[in-house]
Amino acid sequence: MRPLINFPAKGDSTGAPVLARSISMSKSAAGSTLYRLIEAGHLARQALLAPLAARGLEAGDDAILLGLADPSGATTEALVAFTGLAPDQLDMRLARLEDRDLLLRLAVGPEMEPGARLSQQGHAMRQSIEDHWAHLEQALAEDLGDKRHRHLRKALKRIIEVLRF
Repeated sequence: MRPLINFPAKGDSTGAPVLARSISMSKSAAGSTLYRLIEAGHLARQALLAPLAARGLEAGDDAILLGLADPSGATTEALVAFTGLAPDQLDMRLARLEDRDLLLRLAVGPEMEPGARLSQQGHAMRQSIEDHWAHLEQALAEDLGDKRHRHLRKALKRIIEVLRF
């Protein structure tokens, strides 16, 4: 059987198989650099989503929590820029995270603009996400070795540059 590439529906970063949107690949395409890059990206994202799912959070919630690194918080406008979410989508997520006691919505900055900051529980969650990320990065670095890890980072940076039109 040929490998499948799953193209998640818009807004679905879980990558759950959607057979109607899967494309059967030839053996040569399945061994291509692009296919392996897609597969590696998918597996990396799944590994990063594991602690979110275990805590009842959704894909993308990590971006919001990471975007609130500053203890004084961030404006809604800054979070829109950081996450790439539309303001109404961000607002819904912020409300859900606030209901889970992970953040407080309030006026921030010298101009007292609408924004949010992490609660104590939110800081703990953010730290847990960062620790998991660092653990995965360290596991990759140890497996590859310093030289191969450095070369991979450079190659991935170049691939990103080439694929950005």
